[in-house]
Amino acid sequence: MIFYMMMMYLFIMMIFFFFLFLYLFMNKMIIFIEWEMLSILSMKMEFILLMDWMSMLFSSVVLMISLMVILYSIEYMIEDLNIERFMYLIILFVLSMILMILSPNMVSILIGWDGLGLVSYSLVIFYQNESSFNSGMVTVLTNRVGDIMILLLIGLMISLGSWNFMFINKMNMLMMLMLFISAITKSAQIPFSSWLPMAMAAPTPVSSLVHSSTLVTAGVYLLIRFNNLMLNHINLMKFMMIISVITMLLSGLGANFEFDLKKIIALSTLSQLGLMIFCLSLGLKEISFFHLLTHAMFKSMLFMCAGVIIHNMLGNQDIRMISMVMKNLPMISMLFNCSSLSLCGIPFMSGFFSKDLILEKFMMSSMNLYIFCLVFMSMGLTIMYTVRLMYYGFMKFSNCVLNYNYKSYSNKMGISMFMLFFMSIIIGSMLSWMLFSMNNLIYLPEKLKFIIFYFMSWGLFFGYFMPKLLVNNYFLIFMNLYLKFFTSMWFMHYMYGYKIKNLYKISNKIFFKVELGYIEYMFGFNLIKFFNHFYKMDFYYKSIMKMLIILSYLMYNIVVCI
Repeated sequence: MIFYMMMMYLFIMMIFFFFLFLYLFMNKMIIFIEWEMLSILSMKMEFILLMDWMSMLFSSVVLMISLMVILYSIEYMIEDLNIERFMYLIILFVLSMILMILSPNMVSILIGWDGLGLVSYSLVIFYQNESSFNSGMVTVLTNRVGDIMILLLIGLMISLGSWNFMFINKMNMLMMLMLFISAITKSAQIPFSSWLPMAMAAPTPVSSLVHSSTLVTAGVYLLIRFNNLMLNHINLMKFMMIISVITMLLSGLGANFEFDLKKIIALSTLSQLGLMIFCLSLGLKEISFFHLLTHAMFKSMLFMCAGVIIHNMLGNQDIRMISMVMKNLPMISMLFNCSSLSLCGIPFMSGFFSKDLILEKFMMSSMNLYIFCLVFMSMGLTIMYTVRLMYYGFMKFSNCVLNYNYKSYSNKMGISMFMLFFMSIIIGSMLSWMLFSMNNLIYLPEKLKFIIFYFMSWGLFFGYFMPKLLVNNYFLIFMNLYLKFFTSMWFMHYMYGYKIKNLYKISNKIFFKVELGYIEYMFGFNLIKFFNHFYKMDFYYKSIMKMLIILSYLMYNIVVCI
Protein backbone atom coordinates (compact mmCIF):
# COMPACT_ATOMS: atom_id res chain seq x y z
CA MET A 1 0.00 0.00 0.00
CA ILE A 2 2.83 2.39 0.88
CA PHE A 3 4.32 1.97 -2.63
CA TYR A 4 1.09 3.16 -4.23
CA MET A 5 1.06 6.18 -1.93
CA MET A 6 4.61 7.00 -3.08
CA MET A 7 3.45 6.75 -6.67
CA MET A 8 0.47 9.02 -6.00
CA TYR A 9 2.70 11.75 -4.50
CA LEU A 10 5.18 11.45 -7.37
CA PHE A 11 2.33 11.71 -9.88
CA ILE A 12 0.92 14.86 -8.23
CA MET A 13 4.38 16.48 -8.16
CA MET A 14 4.97 15.52 -11.79
CA ILE A 15 1.70 17.12 -12.95
CA PHE A 16 2.40 20.23 -10.85
CA PHE A 17 5.92 20.66 -12.25
CA PHE A 18 4.75 20.11 -15.84
CA PHE A 19 1.99 22.74 -15.68
CA LEU A 20 4.37 25.11 -13.89
CA PHE A 21 6.82 24.56 -16.78
CA LEU A 22 4.10 25.50 -19.29
CA TYR A 23 3.20 28.62 -17.32
CA LEU A 24 6.81 29.78 -16.91
CA PHE A 25 7.76 28.99 -20.51
CA MET A 26 4.78 30.75 -22.07
CA ASN A 27 5.14 33.84 -19.87
CA LYS A 28 8.98 33.85 -19.92
CA MET A 29 9.09 33.97 -16.12
CA ILE A 30 11.45 32.73 -13.39
CA ILE A 31 10.38 32.03 -9.80
CA PHE A 32 13.14 32.75 -7.29
CA ILE A 33 12.77 31.66 -3.62
CA GLU A 34 15.46 32.79 -1.17
CA TRP A 35 15.97 32.08 2.55
CA GLU A 36 18.94 33.71 4.27
CA MET A 37 20.22 31.27 6.91
CA LEU A 38 23.42 33.01 8.05
CA SER A 39 25.33 36.23 7.33
CA ILE A 40 29.02 36.68 8.20
CA LEU A 41 30.48 40.05 7.17
CA SER A 42 29.96 40.21 3.38
CA MET A 43 29.40 36.44 2.99
CA LYS A 44 25.82 35.13 3.13
CA MET A 45 24.67 31.54 3.49
CA GLU A 46 21.36 31.24 1.71
CA PHE A 47 19.03 28.46 0.69
CA ILE A 48 17.76 29.29 -2.80
CA LEU A 49 15.36 27.56 -5.18
CA LEU A 50 15.39 28.59 -8.83
CA MET A 51 12.29 27.59 -10.80
CA ASP A 52 12.59 28.27 -14.50
CA TRP A 53 11.22 26.33 -17.47
CA MET A 54 14.35 24.16 -17.77
CA SER A 55 14.41 22.98 -14.15
CA MET A 56 10.63 22.38 -14.11
CA LEU A 57 10.67 20.33 -17.32
CA PHE A 58 13.63 18.24 -16.21
CA SER A 59 12.04 17.66 -12.79
CA SER A 60 8.78 16.49 -14.36
CA VAL A 61 10.68 14.05 -16.65
CA VAL A 62 12.69 12.68 -13.68
CA LEU A 63 9.50 12.23 -11.65
CA MET A 64 7.72 10.49 -14.52
CA ILE A 65 10.56 8.01 -15.08
CA SER A 66 10.78 7.42 -11.30
CA LEU A 67 7.03 6.76 -11.20
CA MET A 68 7.29 4.21 -14.03
CA VAL A 69 10.33 2.54 -12.44
CA ILE A 70 8.55 2.15 -9.08
CA LEU A 71 5.51 0.66 -10.84
CA TYR A 72 7.80 -1.70 -12.78
CA SER A 73 9.73 -2.66 -9.61
CA ILE A 74 6.59 -3.61 -7.63
CA GLU A 75 6.20 -6.62 -9.91
CA TYR A 76 9.79 -7.11 -11.06
CA MET A 77 11.15 -7.41 -7.50
CA ILE A 78 8.07 -8.91 -5.85
CA GLU A 79 10.02 -11.91 -4.52
CA ASP A 80 12.88 -9.84 -3.13
CA LEU A 81 13.02 -9.73 0.67
CA ASN A 82 14.37 -6.17 0.77
CA ILE A 83 11.91 -4.52 -1.62
CA GLU A 84 10.90 -1.87 0.94
CA ARG A 85 14.51 -0.77 1.42
CA PHE A 86 14.85 -0.64 -2.36
CA MET A 87 11.81 1.65 -2.70
CA TYR A 88 13.01 3.98 0.06
CA LEU A 89 16.39 4.26 -1.67
CA ILE A 90 14.63 5.15 -4.95
CA ILE A 91 12.64 7.92 -3.19
CA LEU A 92 15.82 9.26 -1.53
CA PHE A 93 17.51 9.27 -4.91
CA VAL A 94 14.65 11.22 -6.51
CA LEU A 95 14.67 13.81 -3.69
CA SER A 96 18.45 14.30 -4.05
CA MET A 97 18.05 14.74 -7.80
CA ILE A 98 15.24 17.30 -7.43
CA LEU A 99 17.32 19.25 -4.87
CA MET A 100 20.25 19.37 -7.29
CA ILE A 101 18.03 20.45 -10.20
CA LEU A 102 16.34 23.31 -8.33
CA SER A 103 19.49 24.70 -6.65
CA PRO A 104 21.48 27.60 -8.11
CA ASN A 105 23.70 27.57 -5.00
CA MET A 106 26.89 25.47 -4.98
CA VAL A 107 26.48 24.39 -1.33
CA SER A 108 22.96 22.99 -1.84
CA ILE A 109 24.10 21.50 -5.17
CA LEU A 110 26.81 19.68 -3.19
CA ILE A 111 24.18 18.26 -0.80
CA GLY A 112 22.13 16.90 -3.71
CA TRP A 113 25.30 15.75 -5.52
CA ASP A 114 26.57 13.80 -2.50
CA GLY A 115 23.09 12.39 -1.94
CA LEU A 116 23.12 11.04 -5.51
CA GLY A 117 26.53 9.44 -4.99
CA LEU A 118 25.64 7.82 -1.67
CA VAL A 119 22.25 6.46 -2.74
CA SER A 120 23.60 5.20 -6.09
CA TYR A 121 26.32 3.30 -4.17
CA SER A 122 23.64 1.74 -1.95
CA LEU A 123 21.62 0.74 -5.03
CA VAL A 124 24.61 -0.72 -6.91
CA ILE A 125 25.52 -3.00 -3.96
CA PHE A 126 21.86 -3.95 -3.41
CA TYR A 127 22.36 -7.64 -4.31
CA GLN A 128 25.32 -7.84 -1.87
CA ASN A 129 27.60 -10.19 -3.79
CA GLU A 130 31.26 -9.83 -4.70
CA SER A 131 30.61 -8.34 -8.14
CA SER A 132 28.20 -5.76 -6.68
CA PHE A 133 30.65 -4.72 -3.96
CA ASN A 134 33.52 -4.29 -6.42
CA SER A 135 31.33 -2.28 -8.79
CA GLY A 136 30.00 -0.17 -5.93
CA MET A 137 33.51 0.69 -4.71
CA VAL A 138 34.65 1.73 -8.21
CA THR A 139 31.47 3.82 -8.59
CA VAL A 140 31.72 5.63 -5.28
CA LEU A 141 35.49 6.24 -5.44
CA THR A 142 35.28 7.66 -8.96
CA ASN A 143 32.40 9.95 -7.97
CA ARG A 144 34.36 11.16 -4.93
CA VAL A 145 36.78 12.87 -7.31
CA GLY A 146 33.90 15.02 -8.52
CA ASP A 147 32.78 15.71 -4.95
CA ILE A 148 36.29 16.92 -4.04
CA MET A 149 36.31 19.24 -7.05
CA ILE A 150 32.99 20.78 -6.01
CA LEU A 151 34.33 21.28 -2.45
CA LEU A 152 37.41 23.04 -3.84
CA LEU A 153 35.17 25.13 -6.09
CA ILE A 154 33.07 26.18 -3.08
CA GLY A 155 36.26 27.25 -1.29
CA LEU A 156 37.43 29.31 -4.28
CA MET A 157 34.02 30.90 -4.82
CA ILE A 158 34.29 32.64 -1.43
CA SER A 159 36.63 35.10 -3.17
CA LEU A 160 33.73 36.02 -5.47
CA GLY A 161 31.51 36.89 -2.50
CA SER A 162 28.72 34.43 -3.33
CA TRP A 163 28.06 30.76 -3.90
CA ASN A 164 25.17 31.54 -6.25
CA PHE A 165 26.41 31.09 -9.79
CA MET A 166 23.44 33.01 -11.23
CA PHE A 167 24.86 36.25 -9.76
CA ILE A 168 28.33 35.71 -11.26
CA ASN A 169 29.23 36.99 -14.72
CA LYS A 170 32.77 35.63 -14.94
CA MET A 171 34.78 32.83 -13.30
CA ASN A 172 38.46 32.12 -13.80
CA MET A 173 39.87 29.11 -15.66
CA LEU A 174 40.74 27.12 -12.53
CA MET A 175 37.17 27.27 -11.20
CA MET A 176 35.72 26.25 -14.55
CA LEU A 177 38.19 23.36 -14.85
CA MET A 178 37.15 22.06 -11.40
CA LEU A 179 33.50 22.27 -12.41
CA PHE A 180 34.21 20.42 -15.67
CA ILE A 181 36.11 17.61 -13.89
CA SER A 182 33.27 17.17 -11.37
CA ALA A 183 30.75 16.99 -14.23
CA ILE A 184 32.66 14.41 -16.30
CA THR A 185 33.14 12.12 -13.27
CA LYS A 186 29.36 11.91 -12.82
CA SER A 187 28.72 11.67 -16.59
CA ALA A 188 31.44 8.99 -16.97
CA GLN A 189 33.48 10.71 -19.67
CA ILE A 190 37.02 9.53 -20.38
CA PRO A 191 39.17 8.92 -18.24
CA PHE A 192 36.39 8.19 -15.68
CA SER A 193 34.35 5.96 -18.01
CA SER A 194 34.88 2.52 -16.54
CA TRP A 195 32.49 2.87 -13.58
CA LEU A 196 29.32 3.06 -15.73
CA PRO A 197 29.50 -0.44 -17.32
CA MET A 198 30.57 -1.87 -13.94
CA ALA A 199 27.52 -0.28 -12.28
CA MET A 200 25.32 -2.66 -14.30
CA ALA A 201 25.69 -5.08 -11.38
CA ALA A 202 22.73 -3.18 -9.89
CA PRO A 203 19.12 -4.41 -10.35
CA THR A 204 17.58 -3.61 -13.74
CA PRO A 205 15.12 -0.96 -12.41
CA VAL A 206 18.14 0.85 -10.91
CA SER A 207 19.87 0.79 -14.29
CA SER A 208 16.67 2.11 -15.88
CA LEU A 209 16.41 5.06 -13.51
CA VAL A 210 19.90 5.81 -12.21
CA HIS A 211 22.28 4.84 -14.99
CA SER A 212 20.31 6.02 -17.99
CA SER A 213 18.29 9.13 -17.27
CA THR A 214 19.08 10.78 -13.93
CA LEU A 215 22.43 10.19 -12.22
CA VAL A 216 24.61 10.24 -15.33
CA THR A 217 22.77 13.28 -16.72
CA ALA A 218 23.40 15.26 -13.51
CA GLY A 219 26.87 16.22 -14.78
CA VAL A 220 25.45 17.28 -18.16
CA TYR A 221 22.76 19.35 -16.41
CA LEU A 222 25.42 21.09 -14.30
CA LEU A 223 27.37 21.96 -17.46
CA ILE A 224 24.16 23.28 -19.06
CA ARG A 225 23.63 25.57 -16.07
CA PHE A 226 27.22 26.87 -16.21
CA ASN A 227 27.42 26.99 -20.02
CA ASN A 228 27.16 30.79 -20.20
CA LEU A 229 30.20 31.11 -17.93
CA MET A 230 32.17 28.44 -19.80
CA LEU A 231 31.75 30.22 -23.14
CA ASN A 232 34.30 32.79 -21.92
CA HIS A 233 37.02 30.09 -21.93
CA ILE A 234 37.55 28.97 -25.53
CA ASN A 235 40.37 26.52 -24.71
CA LEU A 236 38.21 24.74 -22.14
CA MET A 237 35.41 24.38 -24.71
CA LYS A 238 37.88 22.84 -27.18
CA PHE A 239 39.13 20.47 -24.48
CA MET A 240 35.51 19.53 -23.71
CA MET A 241 34.92 18.76 -27.39
CA ILE A 242 37.98 16.49 -27.62
CA ILE A 243 37.04 14.60 -24.42
CA SER A 244 33.44 14.07 -25.59
CA VAL A 245 34.41 12.89 -29.10
CA ILE A 246 36.98 10.40 -27.73
CA THR A 247 34.34 9.10 -25.29
CA MET A 248 31.85 8.59 -28.13
CA LEU A 249 34.46 6.66 -30.12
CA LEU A 250 35.55 4.61 -27.09
CA SER A 251 32.01 3.58 -26.15
CA GLY A 252 31.01 2.85 -29.76
CA LEU A 253 33.98 0.53 -30.32
CA GLY A 254 33.53 -1.10 -26.90
CA ALA A 255 29.82 -1.83 -27.50
CA ASN A 256 30.61 -3.56 -30.81
CA PHE A 257 32.83 -6.12 -29.06
CA GLU A 258 30.81 -6.54 -25.84
CA PHE A 259 28.55 -9.55 -25.19
CA ASP A 260 26.81 -8.52 -21.97
CA LEU A 261 23.34 -7.13 -22.80
CA LYS A 262 23.19 -4.53 -20.02
CA LYS A 263 26.77 -3.40 -20.62
CA ILE A 264 26.01 -2.79 -24.31
CA ILE A 265 23.10 -0.54 -23.30
CA ALA A 266 25.35 1.17 -20.70
CA LEU A 267 27.98 1.85 -23.37
CA SER A 268 25.29 3.30 -25.63
CA THR A 269 24.34 5.62 -22.73
CA LEU A 270 28.00 6.64 -22.52
CA SER A 271 28.01 7.42 -26.24
CA GLN A 272 24.89 9.60 -25.95
CA LEU A 273 26.34 11.45 -22.95
CA GLY A 274 29.40 12.19 -25.07
CA LEU A 275 27.09 13.58 -27.77
CA MET A 276 25.36 15.86 -25.23
CA ILE A 277 28.67 17.27 -23.96
CA PHE A 278 29.88 17.63 -27.55
CA CYS A 279 26.76 19.69 -28.26
CA LEU A 280 27.53 21.84 -25.19
CA SER A 281 31.05 22.43 -26.47
CA LEU A 282 29.45 24.06 -29.53
CA GLY A 283 27.50 26.37 -27.18
CA LEU A 284 24.10 24.77 -27.96
CA LYS A 285 22.75 24.23 -24.45
CA GLU A 286 19.03 24.13 -25.39
CA ILE A 287 19.60 21.44 -28.04
CA SER A 288 21.75 19.44 -25.60
CA PHE A 289 18.97 19.66 -23.00
CA PHE A 290 16.47 18.54 -25.66
CA HIS A 291 18.56 15.44 -26.45
CA LEU A 292 18.94 14.75 -22.71
CA LEU A 293 15.14 14.50 -22.32
CA THR A 294 14.49 12.40 -25.42
CA HIS A 295 17.34 10.05 -24.51
CA ALA A 296 16.01 9.61 -20.96
CA MET A 297 12.69 8.24 -22.23
CA PHE A 298 13.82 5.62 -24.73
CA LYS A 299 16.85 4.52 -22.70
CA SER A 300 14.71 3.82 -19.59
CA MET A 301 12.37 1.71 -21.71
CA LEU A 302 15.36 -0.10 -23.25
CA PHE A 303 16.59 -1.17 -19.80
CA MET A 304 13.09 -2.28 -18.75
CA CYS A 305 12.76 -4.48 -21.84
CA ALA A 306 16.25 -5.86 -21.20
CA GLY A 307 15.14 -6.85 -17.66
CA VAL A 308 12.20 -8.85 -19.03
CA ILE A 309 14.40 -10.54 -21.65
CA ILE A 310 17.03 -11.49 -19.02
CA HIS A 311 14.36 -13.01 -16.76
CA ASN A 312 12.95 -15.07 -19.62
CA MET A 313 16.42 -16.26 -20.59
CA LEU A 314 16.82 -17.71 -17.08
CA GLY A 315 19.00 -14.84 -15.83
CA ASN A 316 21.41 -14.98 -18.79
CA GLN A 317 22.84 -11.64 -19.90
CA ASP A 318 25.17 -12.97 -22.61
CA ILE A 319 23.67 -12.05 -25.99
CA ARG A 320 25.15 -15.20 -27.54
CA MET A 321 22.76 -17.17 -25.32
CA ILE A 322 19.79 -14.92 -26.09
CA SER A 323 17.85 -15.65 -29.27
CA MET A 324 14.42 -15.82 -30.91
CA VAL A 325 13.04 -13.00 -28.74
CA MET A 326 10.99 -11.78 -31.73
CA LYS A 327 9.13 -15.09 -31.85
CA ASN A 328 8.84 -15.82 -28.14
CA LEU A 329 8.29 -12.27 -26.78
CA PRO A 330 6.74 -10.31 -29.67
CA MET A 331 5.50 -7.31 -27.67
CA ILE A 332 8.77 -6.87 -25.76
CA SER A 333 10.58 -7.26 -29.08
CA MET A 334 8.51 -4.44 -30.59
CA LEU A 335 9.19 -2.10 -27.64
CA PHE A 336 12.92 -2.94 -27.57
CA ASN A 337 13.37 -2.46 -31.31
CA CYS A 338 11.45 0.85 -31.34
CA SER A 339 13.65 2.26 -28.58
CA SER A 340 16.77 0.93 -30.36
CA LEU A 341 15.72 2.63 -33.60
CA SER A 342 15.07 5.83 -31.67
CA LEU A 343 18.59 5.53 -30.26
CA CYS A 344 19.95 5.27 -33.81
CA GLY A 345 18.08 8.42 -34.86
CA ILE A 346 15.80 6.76 -37.42
CA PRO A 347 13.56 9.47 -38.96
CA PHE A 348 10.43 10.49 -37.04
CA MET A 349 11.37 8.64 -33.85
CA SER A 350 12.12 10.90 -30.86
CA GLY A 351 15.90 10.47 -31.09
CA PHE A 352 15.85 11.71 -34.69
CA PHE A 353 14.64 15.20 -33.81
CA SER A 354 17.49 15.88 -31.39
CA LYS A 355 20.37 14.01 -33.05
CA ASP A 356 19.60 15.38 -36.49
CA LEU A 357 19.48 18.93 -35.13
CA ILE A 358 22.82 18.47 -33.34
CA LEU A 359 24.52 17.14 -36.48
CA GLU A 360 23.09 19.89 -38.70
CA LYS A 361 24.24 22.60 -36.31
CA PHE A 362 27.65 20.90 -36.13
CA MET A 363 27.98 20.81 -39.92
CA MET A 364 27.15 24.52 -40.08
CA SER A 365 29.97 25.31 -37.63
CA SER A 366 33.64 25.61 -38.58
CA MET A 367 35.21 22.38 -37.37
CA ASN A 368 38.25 20.61 -38.81
CA LEU A 369 38.12 17.38 -40.79
CA TYR A 370 39.49 15.25 -37.94
CA ILE A 371 36.63 16.08 -35.54
CA PHE A 372 34.15 15.80 -38.43
CA CYS A 373 35.26 12.24 -39.27
CA LEU A 374 35.33 11.12 -35.62
CA VAL A 375 31.79 12.39 -34.93
CA PHE A 376 30.28 10.70 -37.98
CA MET A 377 32.26 7.52 -37.33
CA SER A 378 30.75 7.46 -33.82
CA MET A 379 27.27 7.84 -35.35
CA GLY A 380 28.00 4.89 -37.66
CA LEU A 381 29.23 2.79 -34.71
CA THR A 382 25.93 3.50 -32.90
CA ILE A 383 23.98 1.97 -35.80
CA MET A 384 26.49 -0.86 -35.94
CA TYR A 385 26.19 -2.06 -32.33
CA THR A 386 22.40 -1.62 -32.37
CA VAL A 387 21.99 -3.81 -35.47
CA ARG A 388 24.44 -6.34 -33.97
CA LEU A 389 22.37 -6.47 -30.77
CA MET A 390 19.14 -6.88 -32.73
CA TYR A 391 20.69 -9.67 -34.81
CA TYR A 392 21.94 -11.62 -31.80
CA GLY A 393 18.80 -11.20 -29.73
CA PHE A 394 15.99 -11.25 -32.27
CA MET A 395 17.06 -12.81 -35.58
CA LYS A 396 19.48 -15.69 -35.13
CA PHE A 397 18.31 -19.23 -34.44
CA SER A 398 17.62 -20.36 -30.90
CA ASN A 399 20.36 -21.54 -28.53
CA CYS A 400 17.91 -22.11 -25.66
CA VAL A 401 15.30 -24.72 -24.80
CA LEU A 402 12.35 -24.27 -27.15
CA ASN A 403 9.63 -25.69 -24.87
CA TYR A 404 10.22 -23.09 -22.14
CA ASN A 405 7.10 -21.11 -21.14
CA TYR A 406 7.99 -17.46 -21.89
CA LYS A 407 6.22 -14.71 -19.98
CA SER A 408 6.18 -11.37 -21.76
CA TYR A 409 5.12 -9.07 -18.93
CA SER A 410 2.35 -8.56 -16.40
CA ASN A 411 -0.01 -5.66 -15.90
CA LYS A 412 2.14 -3.25 -13.89
CA MET A 413 5.29 -3.83 -15.91
CA GLY A 414 3.30 -3.52 -19.13
CA ILE A 415 1.74 -0.18 -18.11
CA SER A 416 5.13 1.30 -17.23
CA MET A 417 6.79 0.15 -20.46
CA PHE A 418 3.91 1.27 -22.68
CA MET A 419 3.81 4.71 -21.03
CA LEU A 420 7.53 5.19 -21.70
CA PHE A 421 7.05 3.81 -25.22
CA PHE A 422 4.30 6.37 -25.89
CA MET A 423 6.45 9.19 -24.51
CA SER A 424 9.55 8.09 -26.42
CA ILE A 425 7.50 8.27 -29.65
CA ILE A 426 5.93 11.71 -29.14
CA ILE A 427 8.34 13.63 -26.88
CA GLY A 428 10.79 14.46 -29.69
CA SER A 429 8.16 15.98 -31.97
CA MET A 430 6.33 17.67 -29.07
CA LEU A 431 9.41 19.35 -27.57
CA SER A 432 10.85 20.35 -30.96
CA TRP A 433 7.64 22.30 -31.66
CA MET A 434 7.52 23.79 -28.17
CA LEU A 435 11.16 24.74 -27.54
CA PHE A 436 12.56 25.76 -30.92
CA SER A 437 11.54 28.41 -33.38
CA MET A 438 11.00 27.41 -36.99
CA ASN A 439 12.84 30.56 -38.03
CA ASN A 440 16.22 28.85 -37.48
CA LEU A 441 17.72 28.56 -40.96
CA ILE A 442 19.74 25.41 -41.61
CA TYR A 443 21.34 25.71 -45.03
CA LEU A 444 23.44 22.74 -46.17
CA PRO A 445 24.41 21.32 -49.56
CA GLU A 446 22.69 18.10 -50.59
CA LYS A 447 25.77 15.86 -50.19
CA LEU A 448 26.42 17.16 -46.68
CA LYS A 449 22.76 16.75 -45.76
CA PHE A 450 22.75 13.10 -46.77
CA ILE A 451 26.17 12.20 -45.34
CA ILE A 452 24.62 10.90 -42.12
CA PHE A 453 22.56 8.41 -44.16
CA TYR A 454 25.75 7.17 -45.81
CA PHE A 455 27.27 6.53 -42.41
CA MET A 456 24.03 4.89 -41.23
CA SER A 457 24.14 2.55 -44.24
CA TRP A 458 27.78 1.75 -43.44
CA GLY A 459 26.85 0.98 -39.82
CA LEU A 460 23.89 -1.14 -40.91
CA PHE A 461 26.05 -3.21 -43.28
CA PHE A 462 28.88 -3.83 -40.82
CA GLY A 463 26.48 -4.36 -37.89
CA TYR A 464 24.81 -7.21 -39.77
CA PHE A 465 28.05 -8.88 -40.90
CA MET A 466 30.07 -8.35 -37.68
CA PRO A 467 28.44 -11.32 -35.82
CA LYS A 468 29.19 -13.55 -38.81
CA LEU A 469 32.84 -12.42 -38.83
CA LEU A 470 33.21 -13.14 -35.12
CA VAL A 471 32.42 -16.81 -35.84
CA ASN A 472 35.22 -16.95 -38.44
CA ASN A 473 38.43 -18.41 -36.95
CA TYR A 474 40.77 -16.50 -39.30
CA PHE A 475 39.17 -13.19 -38.33
CA LEU A 476 39.45 -14.07 -34.62
CA ILE A 477 43.15 -14.96 -34.98
CA PHE A 478 43.72 -11.65 -36.81
CA MET A 479 41.80 -9.66 -34.18
CA ASN A 480 43.28 -11.49 -31.19
CA LEU A 481 45.69 -8.66 -30.41
CA TYR A 482 43.01 -5.99 -30.64
CA LEU A 483 39.94 -7.62 -29.03
CA LYS A 484 41.22 -7.20 -25.48
CA PHE A 485 41.99 -3.54 -26.22
CA PHE A 486 38.41 -2.88 -27.37
CA THR A 487 36.62 -5.02 -24.78
CA SER A 488 38.52 -3.49 -21.82
CA MET A 489 37.62 0.11 -22.80
CA TRP A 490 41.17 0.81 -24.02
CA PHE A 491 42.73 -0.92 -20.96
CA MET A 492 40.99 1.47 -18.59
CA HIS A 493 39.92 -1.39 -16.30
CA TYR A 494 43.53 -2.53 -15.95
CA MET A 495 44.70 1.00 -15.22
CA TYR A 496 42.12 1.25 -12.46
CA GLY A 497 43.12 -2.15 -11.13
CA TYR A 498 46.92 -2.09 -11.21
CA LYS A 499 47.91 1.56 -11.29
CA ILE A 500 45.64 2.60 -8.46
CA LYS A 501 46.84 -0.38 -6.41
CA ASN A 502 50.43 0.80 -6.91
CA LEU A 503 49.33 4.32 -6.01
CA TYR A 504 47.85 2.99 -2.77
CA LYS A 505 51.15 1.21 -2.01
CA ILE A 506 53.11 4.43 -2.56
CA SER A 507 50.65 6.41 -0.43
CA ASN A 508 50.91 3.72 2.28
CA LYS A 509 54.72 4.09 2.33
CA ILE A 510 54.44 7.87 2.46
CA PHE A 511 51.89 7.58 5.26
CA PHE A 512 54.18 5.24 7.21
CA LYS A 513 57.26 7.45 6.78
CA VAL A 514 55.60 10.82 7.24
CA GLU A 515 52.66 10.21 9.57
CA LEU A 516 54.23 7.49 11.70
CA GLY A 517 57.83 8.64 11.22
CA TYR A 518 58.80 12.28 10.91
CA ILE A 519 55.57 13.82 12.25
CA GLU A 520 55.31 11.31 15.08
CA TYR A 521 58.94 11.89 16.07
CA MET A 522 58.81 15.70 15.83
CA PHE A 523 55.36 16.32 17.23
CA GLY A 524 54.89 13.20 19.30
CA PHE A 525 57.99 12.10 21.20
CA ASN A 526 59.71 15.51 21.23
CA LEU A 527 56.60 17.25 22.51
CA ILE A 528 56.27 14.65 25.26
CA LYS A 529 59.94 15.16 26.19
CA PHE A 530 59.47 18.92 26.19
CA PHE A 531 56.41 18.78 28.42
CA ASN A 532 58.08 16.27 30.76
CA HIS A 533 61.07 18.54 31.01
CA PHE A 534 58.77 21.52 31.52
CA TYR A 535 56.85 19.73 34.27
CA LYS A 536 60.11 18.77 35.97
CA MET A 537 61.33 22.36 35.80
CA ASP A 538 57.99 23.51 37.09
CA PHE A 539 58.20 21.03 39.96
CA TYR A 540 61.74 22.19 40.85
CA TYR A 541 60.67 25.83 40.62
CA LYS A 542 57.68 25.26 42.92
CA SER A 543 59.84 23.30 45.41
CA ILE A 544 62.45 26.10 45.55
CA MET A 545 59.71 28.70 46.00
CA LYS A 546 58.20 26.72 48.86
CA MET A 547 61.65 26.43 50.51
CA LEU A 548 62.24 30.19 50.13
CA ILE A 549 58.81 30.97 51.63
CA ILE A 550 59.51 28.68 54.62
CA LEU A 551 62.98 30.18 55.12
CA SER A 552 61.65 33.74 54.91
CA TYR A 553 58.92 32.87 57.42
CA LEU A 554 61.46 31.37 59.84
CA MET A 555 63.76 34.38 59.47
CA TYR A 556 60.86 36.71 60.14
CA ASN A 557 59.95 34.81 63.36
CA ILE A 558 63.56 34.84 64.58
CA VAL A 559 63.86 38.58 64.01
CA VAL A 560 60.57 39.23 65.85
CA CYS A 561 61.63 37.10 68.82
CA ILE A 562 64.96 38.92 69.13
